[in-house]
Order: sequence, then structure tokens, then C-alpha cells
Amino acid sequence: MDAEQIWQDMLSILEVEVNTLGFDVWIKPLRPLGIEDGILVLVSPTSASKSEVVSRYMPLLKGALRRVDGAPSELTLISEDERDRYSPRESEPKKTEKAAPVSSSHASNINPKYNFENFVVGGCNKLAHAAAQAVAENPGTLYNPLFIYGGVGLGKTHIMHAIGNAVRMSMSNLKIVYVSSKTFINEFIDSIRTAKGANQDFRDKYRGVDLLMIDDVQFISKKPSTQEEIFHTFEELQNAGKQMVFASDCPPQEIPDLDARVKSRFASSLVVDIQPPDLETRIAILQHKSQEAKTNIPANVLEYIAENVSSNIREMEGVLTKVIFLAKLSESRVDMDICKQALGDYRVQTCEEITADEIIDYTCKYFNIAKADVVGKKKNKEIVEARQIAMYLIYDMLSLPMISVGQFFGGKEHTTVLHARDRVVAAMANDEKTRTAVGDIKAMILRK
Repeated sequence: MDAEQIWQDMLSILEVEVNTLGFDVWIKPLRPLGIEDGILVLVSPTSASKSEVVSRYMPLLKGALRRVDGAPSELTLISEDERDRYSPRESEPKKTEKAAPVSSSHASNINPKYNFENFVVGGCNKLAHAAAQAVAENPGTLYNPLFIYGGVGLGKTHIMHAIGNAVRMSMSNLKIVYVSSKTFINEFIDSIRTAKGANQDFRDKYRGVDLLMIDDVQFISKKPSTQEEIFHTFEELQNAGKQMVFASDCPPQEIPDLDARVKSRFASSLVVDIQPPDLETRIAILQHKSQEAKTNIPANVLEYIAENVSSNIREMEGVLTKVIFLAKLSESRVDMDICKQALGDYRVQTCEEITADEIIDYTCKYFNIAKADVVGKKKNKEIVEARQIAMYLIYDMLSLPMISVGQFFGGKEHTTVLHARDRVVAAMANDEKTRTAVGDIKAMILRK
């Protein structure tokens, strides 16, 4: 396994272990340089960031490395200005050799921090929680497969790890694999291009398990070979009575460019959603997190955070982490002043405060395009892209019917809006530029 693949697997683990703020600021900027004498070398952009990562996150980095099958046992972190001292050599199998078989169990990828006991249940996730518990108690029987969908940062990954932990505790003999779809895709590609026999090793790994959980399956959009592999894996596991759990940011029928057979199998699952939490649930989550951090935080502070960060649990937890950090830094108690300081970079608007016209305005500002062109009939590539993203954001953020969205664009038909939404969803799954544009525009709107 090369350094890049190891790092991608580590990121999948770290994303659920590190709060959003820490992950985005300190972990994501790291890059794998290579493998030198059995040591994974990571590069940090600056000496200062290197020092911060070493002091705060090195144990987590090493823990994530130990969970990746086939990875070196050690890692080191260098800064960008130190990289000239290193000339890492990737260890790859010779063409005549058979690639090392993939381990049949990924139970170590289950994060022990995430379980049913620390999953806060509310009206937004009650059905998903109940279905997940039923699956954990009787895998392969009641709800097989289980398909969970919902927005980013609402608890889908937490609940999948909770299933894995519960099964591992009560049925330790079962083989469990939790994997992100990106890792599944990368391993599948590697199995095709590497030494003879690796493809069978890949299939043995995923078809020889008792519990298979694949996260973010929306990213298999426009990947027909991967979809074919998932279809056959699905069939074999279902015929053998083995449990499957899938998670996505949208229901099966809304994943674009999905093979009809795969879509049918997903749709035949028990499909449950997780909605953004209401105010009471958000406060309960923050109370639980403050107890975990062993920090006494006044009720009015927790309520203020919950009122101002409503759409993403990870972001809300990131604000709480920053509040605690600022209090420790100033050696003072947590109070409303510190809370407002932490929220300075995170203040978001509620959907009730956002209008379709504002979404269009910010989209035009981002692309530097006249509003009259975006809501008009011009079909230049740049204008069409901006128009489709604006339609998608209005539909996504305001939950308006498609026919209503079309009215903001000269009375476009609902089928035009549907096409725009599907095009943007597909582009976000495969194109970094589109993901960045949508994320940046949404951030501009929410933090206006």
C-alpha cells in the first residue's frame, strides 16, 4: 500500500475522532511524502503548524496509522522546509509477485468513542437510532440492508460505528468491515491494476464478512465498475444472510447516475433519514459533550451556541471546543463573552433569515456574473453552471418545491430544476472545483 492510500484511510478514521475545527485547520493540510525505512513521512505546511500537530494530534495520528492494514508501524512529521532532507522510497511489490492479501477484518476501524450510549436521541434521529439498535442486536435478520441518509455532520457515521461497537461487544466472532466509499473505490482500483490475485483478495475481503458498512455511498455516482462490484457484493452477502448498512447524504433515488440494479437494491433497504436536530436536541448534545470534556459550561452559553449553530452537529461541537480552548487560554471561566468570541467565525443565519434572492446574489458575486444573466436565458457554460448551482442551493437550503424554485429563474419548469440539482450533486461527487464553489457560496450566505 502506498503512502497516499494509507493517508486517505487515516483521514477516514481521523475525521470522526477530531472535531471539525481541528480536522479542517490542522489535519487536512498535512500531505504524505512517502515511506522511508518503514516510516510514513507526513509534511506540514509550516514549522508552526508542525509543532501544533505534534503537540496536540500525534497520538491520534499514530493511533489511526495502527488501524490501517498493511501500513508501516511508525510515522514522522516534517515541515515543508525540511522535505529536501528526505527522499522516501515507496515499497511496491514486483510485477512477478502476488500482492499481499487484504485483511479480511476491519473491526479495528470501528471507533470505540462512538456508541449508542453517547448518541443523543431526539425527534430528528429517533427512527434511525431504533433501526440501528435492532440491526446491532440481530444482524442479518430484521432490517437487512439498512440505508441511512442525511446531511453532513448529523450523526450518520456515529451511528454506523455504534452498530459496529455493539456487534463487536456481543458477537466478537463476527467479521466486521466499516469503510468509506472513497476507500472502497481506491482499493477496488488498486486490486485491478496491481499484481495478479489482488482482485480476488479484494472480493474475499468484502464478501467474506458478517457485517459490511459503507459510508458516503453517494460518491459511487458515475463509477459504473465500482457500482457493478457493489452490486455483486450486495447479492452475495444478502444471499448468505449477512448484514449490510449503507449511509449517504441523500436517499437512493436521488443519487445521480446510479445503475438501476444498485438503485433498486438500495431502495429495497429499510431507508431511514436523520434530520437536523431541533433546539432541545442540540442543547442536549452540547450538554453531553461538555460533560465528556469535564468542563462546567453555563446553561445560557450552551443555549446560545445551540441557537446560533443549527444545521451541523460537527460544526456546533467545533464551536464548543473553541469555547473551552479560549477559556483555558485566558485562564478564565467559560462565559458569554468567550462564547461570542468563539462564535465570531461561526455565526450562521437560520433558513428563515435567508431568501432565494440572497442566494442568487451571492452566487453571482462568487462567479462575478450579472444577476440578469443568471436568472435569464443565456446559455454560456459559465452562466449555466452558476444558474444550476443557484437552483441547487435554493432547493437545498430553503426546501422549496422545484416548481417554486423555477419561478426565480424566469418561470423555469420543475424538470429543469430537477436536472440542475442532479447535475450539481453529481459534480460535487466527482469535481473538487464544484464542491469548493458550493461550499464557499453556502458559507458566504450563512455567515453574511
